[in-house]
Amino acid sequence: MSTIAASARIHAMAVVEDGAVIGEGVTVGPFCHVGQKVVLHDNVELLAHAVVTGRTEIGKGSRIFPMAVIGGDPQSVHHGGEETTLTVGENCIIREGVTMNTGTADAGGKTIVGDNNLFLANSHVAHDCRVGNHVIMSNNVMLAGHVTIEDRVILGGGSAVHQFTRVGRQAFVGGLSAVSYDVIPYGMLNGNPGLLGGLNVVGMTRAGIDRAVIHKVRRAYKAIFEGSGSIRDNAAAIRDEYADCEPVMQILDFIAAESDRALSSPTRGQKG
Repeated sequence: MSTIAASARIHAMAVVEDGAVIGEGVTVGPFCHVGQKVVLHDNVELLAHAVVTGRTEIGKGSRIFPMAVIGGDPQSVHHGGEETTLTVGENCIIREGVTMNTGTADAGGKTIVGDNNLFLANSHVAHDCRVGNHVIMSNNVMLAGHVTIEDRVILGGGSAVHQFTRVGRQAFVGGLSAVSYDVIPYGMLNGNPGLLGGLNVVGMTRAGIDRAVIHKVRRAYKAIFEGSGSIRDNAAAIRDEYADCEPVMQILDFIAAESDRALSSPTRGQKG
């Protein structure tokens, strides 16, 4: 039996399967389908024709637009029908045609999306992804499986992110870019293949980062990517010098972390 709060509004033409949990103030529009293992927290709104299925939890205040399918099975040949999950945080806007899949058992079984994110039309979050908070995915952005998107990243329309790739906090990826390698925090990447073209200074300024700090980050960026050693060696060499600069330390920690993918740079993957 479903648990439906008294203040929830379910359209007569919607289907809510037995077992679903519907919170206070939830609205389910006409022709929506809510699966039996779905939890819709308070004030979630499903517009007409939205589908939420699988073992999926939608956080408070999120809105899901027509033709979105949230919580479908992972698109992975390794998926054997195990029961895996998708968790979407609070106050997310999920526009028309967006798809998000549950995780795969081999990778822990969880796809996790944070709070206050904006997913524009037809964008896709694949199995086992980790999406942070305040992320913007423009129209037709595609995340392959196991991708990590940190807080406040902006992904331009039509960009695609290779499986297992990490995109660091507040990075900016230009429209139609192919992201094959990890992108450092505050980095700016464009093109196919995607090349690191510098720092997302506009984003840093809008975030209120002090100009003197931005200059420090610029100097660190130059030392890392224009130094005589490897990227990782250059990054390790400046750690003590920038110990009091949080954005630089975030970049250095990101570079030092283990990853399945190499790091994007101004030259890696360049054609010709």
